[in-house]
Amino acid sequence: MPSNRYYSGPSSDHFDGRFFNLAPATPDKAVAEVRRWRRNARPQPWPDSVAVAPAAPPPRSAATRITLVGHATVLIQTRNLNLLTDPFWSKRASPVPFFGPKRICPPAVAFDALPKIDAVLLSHNHYDHCDTSTLRRLAKRDSPLFIAPLGNDRVLKRSGATRMQTRDWWEDCDLGAEVRVAVVPAQHWSSRGLHDRRMALWGGFVVHAGEEKIYFAGDTGYGDGSLFKTIRDRVGAPDLALLPIGAYDPRWFMADQHINPEEAVMIFEDISAKQALAIHWGVIQLTDESRDAPREDLLTALSVRGIPPEKFVAEEPGFIWEA
Repeated sequence: MPSNRYYSGPSSDHFDGRFFNLAPATPDKAVAEVRRWRRNARPQPWPDSVAVAPAAPPPRSAATRITLVGHATVLIQTRNLNLLTDPFWSKRASPVPFFGPKRICPPAVAFDALPKIDAVLLSHNHYDHCDTSTLRRLAKRDSPLFIAPLGNDRVLKRSGATRMQTRDWWEDCDLGAEVRVAVVPAQHWSSRGLHDRRMALWGGFVVHAGEEKIYFAGDTGYGDGSLFKTIRDRVGAPDLALLPIGAYDPRWFMADQHINPEEAVMIFEDISAKQALAIHWGVIQLTDESRDAPREDLLTALSVRGIPPEKFVAEEPGFIWEA
C-alpha cells in the first residue's frame, strides 16, 4: 500500500493509515465493478440547459438565511457570518476544463455577487465538491477560514489557502459570534486521482449558531442507518438539514456512497430534523437517473411515510430559506 501523502497520525476507529467507514465498513470498488457500471450504464436524457433565478444575497444577515447556489454549494448566512459549503463555480466537475461532468445551469449566485465569505466548509476532495479553481478565487478575494476533515489541507494549500483548520469526526471549530462548526461522520470515500483513495477524510458538518443547528450532510450513503441516529444523539436534532438526493442510480454501484431520495427521507427522520432542503441534484449528471427523478422520487418517499411535502423540499438553485 502506498504511503499516505495526505495525512499521517495515530490510528483510530476509522484510520489505520487510510480512513474507512464505520456504519458499516465498505469495500473499495474494484476496477471490474467500475467497468461493469460504465459498460452497462443507461443514463437518462438531461436537458442541455436549465435557467435559474439569479439570487443577490445581502452582505450580512443576523437571522439565518440559506441560499441554494447549486449542487452541494450552499450559502449559509447567520449571526452576521457568511459560510459557504463545497463551493463549485466551474463549468465542469473535473481535473481538466475540457472533459468531465458539465453543469447545465449556472450558479444561482454569480461569483461577483457573492458576499465576503468568512468560512468555507469543505466536506471531501471529490471534484464536484472540491473545485480548486473556485477555492483559489475565494482564497485570493476573501482569505476565508477553510474548515475540512483531516488531510484535506494538502489540496487547500495548493489552492492558495492560507487560513485553514482540519478536524477529525466530532471535532469542532469556533468562529466566534456564538457560531461553532463541527465535523461529523459520513459514509463515503475520497480520491483526487488513481492512487490516493481514502487518504483524506470525508464528512458532513453541523453548524451551531446560538441555539440553532444546521446539518450539511455532504456526500453520504445510508449504510445501516446507525450513523445518523448517532449524529442526532451526540449533536442534537437540527433545525435544518441539507441532504443530498441525487446521483444514486444504479443502486448496486452507488448505494455505498450516495443516498437515494427514500434514504434521504429516512435520514430526515433519523436525525429528527424540523426542516430539510434537498441538495446535490439537477446541476451535473453524475449517474443514470433523469434530472427530475430525484425530486419526483422524493415526493413519493414523503407520501409513503406520511410526511408533509413542505417539510422536505427540492427547490431549484436560487431558492432562499429563512428561519
